[in-house]
Amino acid sequence: MKRLFGTDGMRGEAGRFPLDAAAVRSAGGSLARHLRARLGRAPRILTGRDTRESGGWIENSFLEGARAAGASAESAGRITTPGVAYLARVLPADAGVVVSASHNPFYDNGIKIFSPTGRKLDDETERLIEADIYAEREDGKGAVAPAPDDGAAPGSDAAGAALRARYLDHLSGEVGAGLRLDGLRVVIDCANGAAYELAPALFSRLGAEVVAINDAPDGRNINQDCGSLHIDGLRRRVLEESAQLGVAFDGDADRSLYVDARGEFVDGDATLWVLAKWMQERGELDGDRVVATVMSNLGLELALRSRRIELLRTDVGDKYVLEELLRTDAAVGGEQSGHIIFPRVSLAGDGMITALSLLRVMAETGRTLEELTEGFVRYPQTLKNVRVREKLPFEDVREIARAARETRASLGERGRLLLRYSGTEPLARVMIEGPEQTEVERLAEGLAAVIRETLGEA
Repeated sequence: MKRLFGTDGMRGEAGRFPLDAAAVRSAGGSLARHLRARLGRAPRILTGRDTRESGGWIENSFLEGARAAGASAESAGRITTPGVAYLARVLPADAGVVVSASHNPFYDNGIKIFSPTGRKLDDETERLIEADIYAEREDGKGAVAPAPDDGAAPGSDAAGAALRARYLDHLSGEVGAGLRLDGLRVVIDCANGAAYELAPALFSRLGAEVVAINDAPDGRNINQDCGSLHIDGLRRRVLEESAQLGVAFDGDADRSLYVDARGEFVDGDATLWVLAKWMQERGELDGDRVVATVMSNLGLELALRSRRIELLRTDVGDKYVLEELLRTDAAVGGEQSGHIIFPRVSLAGDGMITALSLLRVMAETGRTLEELTEGFVRYPQTLKNVRVREKLPFEDVREIARAARETRASLGERGRLLLRYSGTEPLARVMIEGPEQTEVERLAEGLAAVIRETLGEA
C-alpha cells in the first residue's frame, strides 16, 4: 500500500516531509534511476510548476536529484499541469513532473509525475520511489533542511519560454483550429495560478475580448478567494462586464468551471451534459456513454438517460475516470469539479481544452450557455468536509457505521449518501443528495458531527 502518493501525486505542506528538500531530491533521483533501468539509457525528464512561493526550490531540488542520477532534465517554468503532460508527450520526454498542489492553499505543494502518454505514473513505480525516499531518510540523508532558491528560477530562460509557447500554439492552432471568438466577451479567473499568462493569451489570440482577473500571482495568493473554488467574484464580474461567459481555473488549470451570462454557476456535471449532447449530435459520442464519478449529481444521470446516454460511474479521482474511459473506449468523462478528459485529444484533464470545447459548442450552435444547459436539473446536494486525525475505515468505527446506516434508511430510494476520505488531504467527505435541501443539510451535518466527535482533530 502506498504511503506518500495519493490519487493525484505526492502532496503535503511545503518544507515538511515528504515535501522537504531532501525527500524531493530523493524522489528525483529515484525516478531517474528506475527510468534508466527500464529504458537502458539516460532518461529525459521535463518539469514545470505553478505559482506557489515554494515551487522554485522544490523544483530545483527534484532537478538536482534527477541530474545527479544521470537524467537529462529541463524545466518549462510556470506552466499548467496539462501543459507539462502535453510537452512530455511531444518532445518527447520519458516523464513529465509537475510541482503543484492544484486547488490547495499556497503553503501546500506536491509532485505529480506523468508518463509520455499523459497518464499518471503507474502504481508500481510510485511504490519504488516511496521505498527509496524512506530508505535514504533512514540513512540520514533526510536531515538536510530546505532552503530558499538562491539562483535563477527553473524555466525562466529562453528555453522555458519556448516550451510554454509551444503549448500555447498547440491549444490555439490545433485544439482551437477554426474557432473564432470575435465579439465574445469572456471573464477569466486565473486563480493567481499557472494559467495567469497562458489563458488570457489563448482566448485573446482567438479573437475574444478578455477580461482577466486574479492574474497577478505573488506566491501566496494562489486559490485565495478566487478560482474554481470561489465563484462569487467571477459571477459579479461577469454581470458587471455584461460578459457572455466566465471561466474559472484552479491553481494548476487542469480543471475549469463556468458562469453564464445571467451569473448562474455551471459545474462539471452541467458541462458534461452540454458536451455529451453536442458530441452525440455529431456522431462523436462513442457507445453513447459518458464517464463520471460517484460524486456527480443524480440530475446528470437522469438528463443523460433522457437522451439514451449511459452514465458510467467511477471512484473519485481523474485517474479512475481515465481508466474507465480507456476501458470502455468512451469519448468524454470527468468530475463535478470541472476536471474533464477527452481521451482522443489528451489523456490529462485540461481546463483550457474544456473551455475551448465549450466555446466551440456555443459558436457552432449559436446558442448561449444558459440555453445549452437546459434539460439538466440538479438535485439538492450538500458536501461536508471534516478534518480528521486518522483515516480509519468508516465501517470499523461503530458510531460512524451506525449513523451512516440510519442516514441511508432516512433517504431510502429518494436520495443517496456517499461517505469517503479525500485522496489528497486529511479530510472525511460526507455527500448527500435528496429531494429537499433542508433535509440533506440536516442529515449531512448530523453525520459530519459524529465523524468530528470520533475521528476529528483534537
